[in-house]
Amino acid sequence: MSKLLIVESPSKAKTLQKYLGSDFEVLASYGHVRDLIPKNGAVDPLNNFAMKYDIIERNSRHMDAIARAAKAADSIYLATDPDREGEAISWHIAEILAEKKLLKNKLLKRVEFNEITQTAVKHAIDNPRDIAMDLVNAQQARRALDYLVGFNLSPLLWKKIRRGLSAGRVQSPALRLIVERELEIEAFKNQEYWTIHLDALKHANKFNAKLVLLNNQKVEQFTVVNHDQQADIVGKLLLASAGKTTVSRVEKKQRSRSPAAPFTTSTLQQEAVRKLGFTTSRAMRVAQGLYEGVDIGSGTVGLITYMRTDSFSMASEAVMSIRDYVKKNFDADYLPKSAIMYKTKAKNAQEAHEAIRPTDINRAPAKMRQYLSDEQFKLYEMIWKRSLACQMSPAKFDAVSVDLAVGSEANLFRATGQTLVFPGFIAVYMEGRDDDDDEDGESKLPHLETGEILTIEKIYGDQHFTEPPPRYGEASLVKILEEYGIGRPSTYASIISTLQDREYVVLDKKRFTPTDVGRVVVKFLTEHFTKYVDYDFTANLETALDNVADGSREWIPLMDEFWQGFNNQIISKSDVDRPGNELIDEACPKCGKPLQKQLSRYGTFIGCTGYNDEPKCDYKRSLNGSAQAGADPVTIGVDAESGKEIYLMNGPYGPYLQLGVAVEGEKKKPKRVSIPKEIPIADMGMETANMILSLPRDLGLHPETSKKIVANIGRFGPYVNHDAKFKSIPKTHSVFTIDNSEAVALLAAANTGPAPIADLGAHPSGEGRVEIFAGRYGPYVQHAKVRATIPKSVEPESLTMDEALGLLAEKAAKDEVAGKTGGKKTTARKPAAKTVASKTTVIKATGKKPTSKKAVAKKKVAKKPAIKN
Repeated sequence: MSKLLIVESPSKAKTLQKYLGSDFEVLASYGHVRDLIPKNGAVDPLNNFAMKYDIIERNSRHMDAIARAAKAADSIYLATDPDREGEAISWHIAEILAEKKLLKNKLLKRVEFNEITQTAVKHAIDNPRDIAMDLVNAQQARRALDYLVGFNLSPLLWKKIRRGLSAGRVQSPALRLIVERELEIEAFKNQEYWTIHLDALKHANKFNAKLVLLNNQKVEQFTVVNHDQQADIVGKLLLASAGKTTVSRVEKKQRSRSPAAPFTTSTLQQEAVRKLGFTTSRAMRVAQGLYEGVDIGSGTVGLITYMRTDSFSMASEAVMSIRDYVKKNFDADYLPKSAIMYKTKAKNAQEAHEAIRPTDINRAPAKMRQYLSDEQFKLYEMIWKRSLACQMSPAKFDAVSVDLAVGSEANLFRATGQTLVFPGFIAVYMEGRDDDDDEDGESKLPHLETGEILTIEKIYGDQHFTEPPPRYGEASLVKILEEYGIGRPSTYASIISTLQDREYVVLDKKRFTPTDVGRVVVKFLTEHFTKYVDYDFTANLETALDNVADGSREWIPLMDEFWQGFNNQIISKSDVDRPGNELIDEACPKCGKPLQKQLSRYGTFIGCTGYNDEPKCDYKRSLNGSAQAGADPVTIGVDAESGKEIYLMNGPYGPYLQLGVAVEGEKKKPKRVSIPKEIPIADMGMETANMILSLPRDLGLHPETSKKIVANIGRFGPYVNHDAKFKSIPKTHSVFTIDNSEAVALLAAANTGPAPIADLGAHPSGEGRVEIFAGRYGPYVQHAKVRATIPKSVEPESLTMDEALGLLAEKAAKDEVAGKTGGKKTTARKPAAKTVASKTTVIKATGKKPTSKKAVAKKKVAKKPAIKN
């Protein structure tokens, strides 16, 4: 009896094949196999939100392989990931197989496992179930909502602001959070305040105390607000003290701190950003590799449980195993009397799965080190330590609070200190924080008794200024998204990537700053689509989708309720004024017409309202008075050395600076230098222009060849050049500051061949590794001799092994069709294209199987005639 098991990932398929043996054939779908057709009409609100799906082109051959295997199999097990997305993938595969009439007299079951271990997989196979349609409907509803928002709101943004913009049901509220935080920072007015301190001595021990009571009045943050006031207070306290202070109160108590809960997707992403310096997408990619399986010598095994979860719970067997590990490896005080149970505090959390934990706590990181890449080891160690610590005893501190009277009990200074007396879980793991906090640090006070008189070394004031709230980083943004209930943990990484890809935000010094375009989009949406970027509305919609998933709500009425209001809003706002253009009280210096603020791809600038007139006026400048790149040259200023004008111009490869103009009859062309992408055009003034025009830079002679090294910017970015050899300058260096020794090191590295920017691990075939490189024309993924370009829409560091294998397979197939053999392309006459049937399918909202429809044949392509000599 032949059995077919279908999973999402090829690396997972390889691991499971070893577990299940020859009785099973294990194939991978490589993720989603179908998606909504990418055009209007994919979701039909007038027909119970019927959806038109199309097989994803890059995965069509994988689906064909599954269909062939299903035809020969007696039993089919759908073992896609244990979440809504995985449930939907299983349903789509089942629907495709049913359309092909491949399920007759066959067993079709869904199996689910939270960890890839032999025990868990065998248990899942022995206990199969049917596809959970409530989960499928929840995923379909989410996908349809995202489609309806994107396909209806984005064109309005194109019309009202500029082409290429997009809005999303979840991404827009996330962008609003970043923009509103920036507006808070800009509106913030700092305030001066002072704190008063006392340094006291007991023998040779000095310690500090802070004024908390002045003339029997509690000292607040703004009790002392300027230098003169603090000087007056300090002077009076010094006079009253006569150099002495009395201990008026000593309070001692023990405090404890409990361990953090085991990881969820959200907290794992936050901690990986804080502790490891990963991006959220990188954290998820590495976690997926640990979940899907690593060869640890004795075989391939999943090292962690499923990494997409918002549950803090752990299986009782896992808890007991961790407690047993603590008992064997730590003193008795480190093991609590009973197991610690955790409950999530996040809004809209689902408790269906376990927290992220090691599949076996006895696989200590030190034992696994030799089998893991550096990034895999770092993440596994963090997950292992957090899981171990969550079942350990609290840390204990001896805390002391002392009040010191100056002159009388009406003036009190307070000193606090604490000492760690029992580390407990801190011996293994301490949770990170977004901002500095020394709450659990040590600060010791000498032994003090009430009534003791101490010597005052000095009394002084400290000046402070209030600070604006910090910008969001990746960790803090994920945290606030989870607190508000916006999106799901599995979507946070893609939300962040989308905001960056759309150039709505930039990540500067690990903090998000909105661009001008991002601001305008949020302004437009909050003014005209307030409800749909409202945090509570977004969270309530997530709750409604959760209700669909648990079967307590129907998805079609939910869709209808959303669509009626949203569609009416789209219609009513179709004629609103275009945002972003705002007249200013200034006349154009060229034509005298009014100037206005305008929005361009480079940000907000000042332009002439006569741009569309005949003859048109092309005057423009940035907000700070500098020029704006455009089709026509714009003067920035005059070069002091040559006396020539500096022009800002736009060419086919982007904006550049030009010194002077071409002179008729002279062969020498004007000097031109490309503007690096990291330099905003809006900031282009004389200082920046002079820095750019200093290129190319002579870095001196190479120590080995005595030939010149030059740093410059070319068509493909900054580089160093030596002896006709070029090496790109990485982002860690600047073309304006790189020195001779750094350039020599780069050139030496160039001679050894390119180093990968990421190693995705061993190829499922066991032959070679899958690596990502930074190529001349952009990043690419490589295995053996096959190189596949990574699409611009995909962040290289977020590329998963599955996606990489899909790209490599697609490239290999194209090379085969093109006749590439041995790395050389062979020429062959192009045959006439065959008639290909469309794979678009209409899915009715009633849940019934779709009716069979005749495939619509695509237009035949005529064979090109041979070219005559």
